[in-house]
Amino acid sequence: MAHSRGEHRRNRKVIMATALITGATVGIGESFTRLLASKGFDLVIVARDEERLQQRAQSLRDQYQIGVEVLRADLSIQADLSKVRERLLSTVAPIEVLINNAGFGIKDSFLTSSLDDEIRLIRVLAEVPMQLMHTVLPAMVARNSGTIINVSSVASFIAGGSYSAAKSWLTVMSESLHTELSNTEVKVTALCPGFTHTEFHQRGRMKMDRLPEFMWLDSDQVVADAWKVSQAGGVISVPGGQYKVLTFLARYLPRPIVRKMGISVRKKQR
Repeated sequence: MAHSRGEHRRNRKVIMATALITGATVGIGESFTRLLASKGFDLVIVARDEERLQQRAQSLRDQYQIGVEVLRADLSIQADLSKVRERLLSTVAPIEVLINNAGFGIKDSFLTSSLDDEIRLIRVLAEVPMQLMHTVLPAMVARNSGTIINVSSVASFIAGGSYSAAKSWLTVMSESLHTELSNTEVKVTALCPGFTHTEFHQRGRMKMDRLPEFMWLDSDQVVADAWKVSQAGGVISVPGGQYKVLTFLARYLPRPIVRKMGISVRKKQR
């Protein structure tokens, strides 16, 4: 099992477990690199920024004495995505944990946004995790061991544009695979955080100054909660009491109200 094989290097006698993390240089992805490194996993870190990747890799090696592979890739480009898939297929240091975290948002309305941006968003948020899971799962099932955490969003429970729709796909696919793999030791979990202190909103040029502080989450705590849920066999991790309440309401309130909630959230980000 992933949590037992990922002990600190001095305690690992059978296998040197390796985790692959996309979007690994900032935010939730960066928090996952430190959490998994602290548990003794060697890492493959994936992102677009070569300089940041190298800096992150050296910091992790120095602090945790683990092996770190750097894989620069723009996952919206098929050739780059294929490089990541090739690493997932490797039988040398096979991937025991896959964290599908890469993503971005679009602040513009679907009616005025760039079609190229919309296509890229769906590709990175939905198609890329699908391809990576489809690539790595056969080996995980064959050895009856592995963990996949898909970083989705509380937005997957509302109707808030293309981002919400793509994250809904990711949450539902995670639930489906979790059920399909229920008789194995392979774990699939959807992490559905709310607003989290990362670079996500700045990169998307979203206005977040009107959001009260109590709605913000800490990425390290988000990641710690998600890992705990996944290793306990849970299918969905919603960190933070405020977001547990919101997702409960989104699931059980009349759908017209939920749709209005989604539109309201979108407007506040523009």
